[in-house]
Amino acid sequence: MTTWLPLARSKLATMSVDLKRLSPAERLLWDYGVRRPAHIDLEAIAFDKGAKVIYRRLGGSEARLVARGNHAVISINSDSNDGRQRFSLAHELAHWINDRETGAFLCAKEDIGPQDFEAKLVEKKANEFGSQLLLPNYLVDPWMKGRTVTLGTASLLGADFSTSLTAAAIRLIRRTNESACLVCHNQTRLVWFQRSIRFPSEYFLASGLHPETDGFRMAFGGASGLSEVKVEPANYWISSRGVSRLEVETQSVKLPDGTVLTLISI
Repeated sequence: MTTWLPLARSKLATMSVDLKRLSPAERLLWDYGVRRPAHIDLEAIAFDKGAKVIYRRLGGSEARLVARGNHAVISINSDSNDGRQRFSLAHELAHWINDRETGAFLCAKEDIGPQDFEAKLVEKKANEFGSQLLLPNYLVDPWMKGRTVTLGTASLLGADFSTSLTAAAIRLIRRTNESACLVCHNQTRLVWFQRSIRFPSEYFLASGLHPETDGFRMAFGGASGLSEVKVEPANYWISSRGVSRLEVETQSVKLPDGTVLTLISI
């Protein structure tokens, strides 16, 4: 664990942000002196807040928080990948900071994740707080300037902020001014999606993968890695009046759980 926290408040270069527009999680990072992605040290923040972080096998859950008074133990599933572990830590840290009077949390896979497609309300709040700890808007927005919204860009964002590709892609979609949508399919259905603010709400997303797409080949074959960005008929992915005349740009990747993530840009 690094020890930048005591120094960060006084020795880091200043940057200009509107503090009134920061979320509670962003304000926490700002007060700790976080001015670059490399400064986001969740274990150091947990330690400063009185929580010890341990990594161990949890058997059926991704993370656990046990609190007593002003101290807590956060357990993270050691069998999970790095991106999942880091988001789980951010999620449990959110519980410790915001929900500590509850005493304990045992969080399953469906509770923890930036997509929020199955999480309960209290878990959604922890997911959002955790997302802001990992990918604060005041650092992500300047990072995005001049970059196109693709999964390739999301991969770079994830590498720079030490997050999963999925978390980075969702943050891109939520912050972009482009008309884009992120969809996640398994072999049988659309599992979850995230629209950008400019993606038309009247467009219905395909419930399954079209057989002519890279996403389909990834779901049913052995293809791995990022596909190339390609132009395809829009009706492979969306349906609405007049959509048959449109084309979209798409890029897909197969995720560790076997689902396929695709970013669609109009």
